[in-house]
Amino acid sequence: MTLELRPVRPDFVTEVDGVDLSRPIDNTTKSAIWDAIDRYSVLVFHDQRLNDAQLRDFAAGFGPLEIGRSAARPGRRRLEIPQIGDISNLNEDHQVRDLHDRRRLDSLGNRLWHTDASYMPVPVVLGLLHAVTIPPPSPFGNGETEFADMRAAYDALPDPTKAALDDLVIEHDVFWSRGQIGFTEFPPGEREQYPPSPQRLVRLHPGSKRKALYLSAHASHVVGWPVADGRLLLVDLNTHATQPQFVYSHTWRVGDLVIWDNRCTMHRGRPHAEDQARDLRRATTLDTGSTLEQAA
Repeated sequence: MTLELRPVRPDFVTEVDGVDLSRPIDNTTKSAIWDAIDRYSVLVFHDQRLNDAQLRDFAAGFGPLEIGRSAARPGRRRLEIPQIGDISNLNEDHQVRDLHDRRRLDSLGNRLWHTDASYMPVPVVLGLLHAVTIPPPSPFGNGETEFADMRAAYDALPDPTKAALDDLVIEHDVFWSRGQIGFTEFPPGEREQYPPSPQRLVRLHPGSKRKALYLSAHASHVVGWPVADGRLLLVDLNTHATQPQFVYSHTWRVGDLVIWDNRCTMHRGRPHAEDQARDLRRATTLDTGSTLEQAA
């Protein structure tokens, strides 16, 4: 099958037609999808209808799958397949969570600009998010997901700044990011299970051979710098990287499947109607090594 690409911008975000992702794809199609990911970073497929097993199987064709922090916790889950992340406001009985529900408050950290699982020693590569149920518009937002182009953000920096950043290492910590929104109530043992991890600030994207900033709400401070100086640098870089010219906002509709490359993007969710069901399902592929092993 032949993919039809409709780029939103010349090198960032493209809509993709011509493929039914609920059915197995051949190697030629998978290679074409990888080529599109390497060029555009964010791929949008409309009118896809995948059950969780089909989403898992499609995602697994692009790498081993992560079992996320929420799925790794003991107890009941709403979704049966642990490799499918539950990006919803629904509890285990498919009811809308109370505004004070602890898991809901934890998930609000996704509204900060972040890169998935950058707090892990070996972070992730692709995120794949599939829209099952979308709530009506709200006064504060429609649940959009925004993506920032971290390659373009790096390219726009002055050359002396690039040289000063290229070898810096940043400590990433999920508890730092959640603390920024005032959430500190984690299950016993979880802090020990997810200690901070160092990551390169600048990564060389293996597919495009372009450099990218590797930023996230999980990024706490610059290793070897006074904490205050490092945090001020990270604020400046995040402000730079999320300027409108670097950002695409995706308005969801049922059946959308969006793939993004965490190695060269940041993203965040936007507010939505909290009294109505919002149900998205995510699969995430794992990288093969630490960013510290990769040359900038």
